[in-house]
Amino acid sequence: MLSTWAGALVPVFSDTTVSGAERLLGEPGHGRVLAANHTSFFDPVLLIGTLHRLGHRPAVLATAGLWRVPLLARALTHEGYVPVHRGSRRAPDALRPASDALAEGRGVLIYPEGRLPRYRAAHDRPPGPLKTGVIRLALSTGVPVVPVGHAGARRVSSGSRAKQLAGWATAPLRRPRVHVHFGEPLHLDDTRRPLEDLEAALADAWSCAVRALGPGQAEDTPDGDGLFPAPGR
Repeated sequence: MLSTWAGALVPVFSDTTVSGAERLLGEPGHGRVLAANHTSFFDPVLLIGTLHRLGHRPAVLATAGLWRVPLLARALTHEGYVPVHRGSRRAPDALRPASDALAEGRGVLIYPEGRLPRYRAAHDRPPGPLKTGVIRLALSTGVPVVPVGHAGARRVSSGSRAKQLAGWATAPLRRPRVHVHFGEPLHLDDTRRPLEDLEAALADAWSCAVRALGPGQAEDTPDGDGLFPAPGR
């Protein structure tokens, strides 16, 4: 239900394009971790809806607070989503149901930054440092990680609460351009620095999304190209 709704809402609130979708295809019955950058409250609609339109229905690791909303909690559980109790001893508990979903051949969507950025401007910034949960999940299951970079979502919703409400209200008229890029799958058990390599791969995927939208989408750098360099490159 949530995937269907999100798939219907994405073209209403944005003009979304996609690249690298063929990298979602793995061996039948084998799941993949989808590690995405997190920029705005539009992100879940954007990625769940885009994946639905591409024929994929992933399990999603989401903040446990969403399960406090009765009707939403029922829908999240029905979709097989996984609550994450951030900042508590229960946070690692999310890894077991996520591993079960991967074993069933489902993709698992995770936002490894762990939280939204605190700045209010509508431009994009590169992904921040990643939490280690995504590394433990990938290494314990042996599945590849697909870095998912997207840009433009903050044009739908960002800033103060009033600006975010105004953004949602006007987005169907504005239909901001958004791009989602799926990077090359990364086998973390083949690398000596899994966290650093995933951070670099996610930054690369984000940079590809920014480039697809053209100039002016990200905060300017000293060299004026509008892009931040990927970590470790």
